[in-house]
Amino acid sequence: MQRFFAATSPFFTWAVLASLGIMMTYSALTSTDPKVFHQLVHPSGETSARLLIVTLIATPLAMLLKGWRGPQWLKRNRRYLGVASFGYAALHTMFYLLDKASLTTVVGELPRLYIWTGWIAFIIFIPLALTSMDYLLRKMGTWWKWLQRWTYAAAVLTLVHWAALHDWGGAAPALVHFGPLIALEAYRVWYWYLRPRPTAA
Repeated sequence: MQRFFAATSPFFTWAVLASLGIMMTYSALTSTDPKVFHQLVHPSGETSARLLIVTLIATPLAMLLKGWRGPQWLKRNRRYLGVASFGYAALHTMFYLLDKASLTTVVGELPRLYIWTGWIAFIIFIPLALTSMDYLLRKMGTWWKWLQRWTYAAAVLTLVHWAALHDWGGAAPALVHFGPLIALEAYRVWYWYLRPRPTAA
């Protein structure tokens, strides 16, 4: 397993991350089912949320499991995972728009909590994804880290977006998915700010 994490190439990582999206897109383009876009809205959104969670747990998990290759691999590949999360969020948005097939319907749904939280999360995602290249990272300097912290705002909005579905019928699965992230971020806060420190002699 350690050799696997050490030898995994970016091309293989991208192939794995993109595979489900390719299958979803192929299904959307070839299916004769008139409800195909509606059927793809939820799985594409779930995949985006799961990748976002994996992206955010990388650092606290590496802190908790010091020396383990898995969390270290996640840390090294956070940008890939984050961009993939954005890609599935873009698919999710596209399938939603194609399913509604009406600007009037889309605008009419904007006041709903689970709709506007999703739109804001997606808007936050856009600059995060666009600035994920090494060139822009170097150009932005410390501003890049400030911008990337908005990922946490996107995560909170994504949690509400998922939980509020069907009159809060999505609360249980959303909390099951986001529970590990919440627990690990709580550990991170405790480790840096609340844990007892040895007093100086």
